[in-house]
Amino acid sequence: MLTTTLKKTQKFSIAGVSAAAAAALAFSLVPNNAAAETESLAASPVAYAAGAQSGAVHTSVVQSQATVETAAEKAAKAAEAQKKAEAAAKKKAAAKAKAKADAKKRAAKDAASRAAARKPVYANNLDGWIRESLDIMKKHKIPGSYEGLHRNIIRESSGNPNAINNWDINAINGVPSIGLLQVIKPTFDAYHVPGTKHSQYDPVANIVAAANYAADRYGTIDNVDSAY
Repeated sequence: MLTTTLKKTQKFSIAGVSAAAAAALAFSLVPNNAAAETESLAASPVAYAAGAQSGAVHTSVVQSQATVETAAEKAAKAAEAQKKAEAAAKKKAAAKAKAKADAKKRAAKDAASRAAARKPVYANNLDGWIRESLDIMKKHKIPGSYEGLHRNIIRESSGNPNAINNWDINAINGVPSIGLLQVIKPTFDAYHVPGTKHSQYDPVANIVAAANYAADRYGTIDNVDSAY
């Protein structure tokens, strides 16, 4: 009986050859589509990477749109805020203008009230008519005194504002002397003072017109002592 003793190195060589043979046999038994599957598996990471990149781009676009929409919303809100501010300013200006106008009206009313309070009240008699006439004459710079007016009025009409002369030359000519100072119509019209009534029978209008005429012809009513 032949007995062969193998060394340790020889044992390793035999094991390696066996393993290589087994691997070759296994490769030869793999189906034909295995390569395609392998290629598909190899390509999968690339496809995943492309999909991931596409998703990232989409996310970026969505984020950009959201940013644009946010900016538009901010612009709209800013415009609305500005519009409200302008409306508030306009309303404030209108209120201020109204308050100013109201204050002006109140001031005018108060001034009128003060003027009315200061305006003298004249008695409806000869004394009151003369005093009112003197105030008007003063404003229009027509000379004359209380005494001068009173003296001529008493002589001409005895203080009767409705006195009329129907018998002298003026009456004969159709223009009778009328009123406190017996003024004919042409003279009254020519020397009528604005602000007084346009009537010979009105006591104040009659006095002022007569005094205005006397000032023009005699220098003042005080210089008249007879028919004039």
